[in-house]
Amino acid sequence: MIAFVCKRSLSMQIDCFTRRFFCSSASPSLSVPLPSRRETHLWYVIPDEVKDASLLNQYMKLLSPCEKKTVLQMKGDRLQKGALLARALVRTTLARYTDTQVSPNLLKFQKNNFGKPEVEWEHNEQWNPPSLNFNISHSSSLIACGVTVDMPIGIDVEEKQRRTKNSVLSFARRYFSPHEVERLHAIADPEVQQHEFIKLWTLKEAYVKALGRGFSASPFKTFDIQFRCKPKSHLHVTLDSHSEDFEIVVAPINDLEGVKTNWQFGLFELANSHYAAICVGNNKKMEGEENQPLKLRVWRTIPFVEDECVSGSNSVLALSGLT
Repeated sequence: MIAFVCKRSLSMQIDCFTRRFFCSSASPSLSVPLPSRRETHLWYVIPDEVKDASLLNQYMKLLSPCEKKTVLQMKGDRLQKGALLARALVRTTLARYTDTQVSPNLLKFQKNNFGKPEVEWEHNEQWNPPSLNFNISHSSSLIACGVTVDMPIGIDVEEKQRRTKNSVLSFARRYFSPHEVERLHAIADPEVQQHEFIKLWTLKEAYVKALGRGFSASPFKTFDIQFRCKPKSHLHVTLDSHSEDFEIVVAPINDLEGVKTNWQFGLFELANSHYAAICVGNNKKMEGEENQPLKLRVWRTIPFVEDECVSGSNSVLALSGLT
């Protein structure tokens, strides 16, 4: 496994047009232009920063009856709050891209055959809805929603200090491919090994979620996440003390049918506390885009209260595949 030791702030190809935006009743959320080609927008909320009971009640009013029932069935206040914030984040985030045509509470969702949620737009003659794809991920301390246009997306966030009940290698042997286990086994430092395990987990989970077929249809052991050297790179990493350039790719185990390789990955640190991975479909590449990294713009938000663009700050540190 490659140990990423060089960190740098993401330099956005398109600067965020606003650094900080405080919402008001007249302007409840920040509208933003759609992501450009090969660009991902990511919005995240820190649950511990949302403490106002009246604000949580406002979020609850955005949800459908079915969503409200799901939230209230969660055991414990913390789990209920996390479930509520996740659904409110999705609704308020997607509504930003409708040019005020659709309010967050009016959004409707459907699930594909494997249970992945999708937006169910209501078409009319006055407005053509955007072709948005989204995915959500959360830990106990951070919830994130990724958005693309015309590209399937999967994201995952994991706490950097996450610990497994058993040893890392024992856990890896249960879920990872033999090649991935070997790479982890080659890392002598237990702390480095733990962090590389978490990075690998985020990449594998983001890939499965991007496929949209569920974990049972795409077990972790059926594919291998690899770090390959490429001719031109925008990132320097270290492997055995030699500085080289790598890209993240997915490879099927035993040429298993159904494991798709036309995907592109981005790996980064988020909010100084999490590793995050993005996986998007790249089957619509134009000429000259083959070796281009993904573009990423990131906002920290408290929906209806505050939005802050954190792209280019220490809150977003690229590890691989991003610009």
